[in-house]
Amino acid sequence: SKLAALFEHPLYNIPVPEVTEKDKLFIVNPMEKFSLHSSGSDEWVSSSKAETLLPTGKTAYDTYPTWLKFHIGINRYELYPRQDPLLPTLLRDLATQRIVSSVQKSGGTQLKLIMMFPNYGQALFKPMKQTRDQETPIDFFYFSDFERHNAEIAAFHLDRILDFRRIPPVSGRLVNITKEIQDITTDKKLAKTFFISPAGNVCFYGECSYYCSTEHALCGKPDRLEGSMAALLPDKTLAKRHSWRSPWRRSYHKSKKAEWELNPNYCAQVRETPPYDRGHRLLDLIDMAILDFLMGNMDRHHYETFEKFGNDTFLLHLDNGRGFGTHSRDELSILAPLQQCCSIKKSTYLRLQLLATQPYRLSDVLREALATDPLAPVLAEPHLQALDRRLGKVLVAVGRCLAR
Repeated sequence: SKLAALFEHPLYNIPVPEVTEKDKLFIVNPMEKFSLHSSGSDEWVSSSKAETLLPTGKTAYDTYPTWLKFHIGINRYELYPRQDPLLPTLLRDLATQRIVSSVQKSGGTQLKLIMMFPNYGQALFKPMKQTRDQETPIDFFYFSDFERHNAEIAAFHLDRILDFRRIPPVSGRLVNITKEIQDITTDKKLAKTFFISPAGNVCFYGECSYYCSTEHALCGKPDRLEGSMAALLPDKTLAKRHSWRSPWRRSYHKSKKAEWELNPNYCAQVRETPPYDRGHRLLDLIDMAILDFLMGNMDRHHYETFEKFGNDTFLLHLDNGRGFGTHSRDELSILAPLQQCCSIKKSTYLRLQLLATQPYRLSDVLREALATDPLAPVLAEPHLQALDRRLGKVLVAVGRCLAR
């Protein structure tokens, strides 16, 4: 296994700083037993005298469902640890747990559903909109591109292979539209959009600002539909997140360009602007640009951090559905933060060099990681080949910076 060998490499075993109580997202009393609010929310409440209710040899932590253990494990430095024993269980839960509720997620440009499990865990479901081998048409603007379910799955594994670990776990899943959405939804607006197509397939389209109409309906075969299931982060009422506008945000206008596209010295002013004037925030942003370039994702207008940790923490790489849309073209403008700032974390650079070598080739390790997903093969082969080509271009860009 190339993947196992990669994760055993010294570059993937650099210790994270010691995690103190103030570095944890949640402080939990180890004597508190897991129990749920009767209101049906995903909040949990402590049960007093927990120790008298637990079987011999069990700790209160053992009573927590996997999604809650994932939330409790989040700290200042990482969303989940490198050798996380919870990860296989969490991915299996996302793929197999019974769905008890499906409602449309408010906001956003395209249709997404929030699905709840019996243990009050929740997942974000993005349905399949195009086949693996369909490329984004070359005349499409990035802001009107489809969001792809398989891009969300592949992005999670790629982020982990790069050792960023800033994307919540995602699994593919085959959903029964009738039993797991239509029959159990309490969302009246969503319920009104179901219909049977002329081919006899169950379809729905929901309500959103793009692609929510009968001509863009999502149809099963006859009611089976692929989608990505992403573990939700803790509710914002429990763990506030700060949304930051990316300095290299695109203009989202059909003819106007953003300042960074016109000013070759743009990075100099970014370096003087908080929070990029100190700490590792700018380097984290360059990490994210490299991830986006490898996937071909042009749609990174914002990113988020957990408020509790201030400016000294990692960036959350959320919403990756517009990656992996094209394999025949490389959008070099995505690399602008790296090219203009000529900065990169040493650890990131060394890992990229490692992933360009035969024993750990990026396409091979990602192919291996994706083979375990229920919807494998997740990516068409040309997308995997494009990763190696793009990795080469990142290394060339760093080489130019070093030469300068």
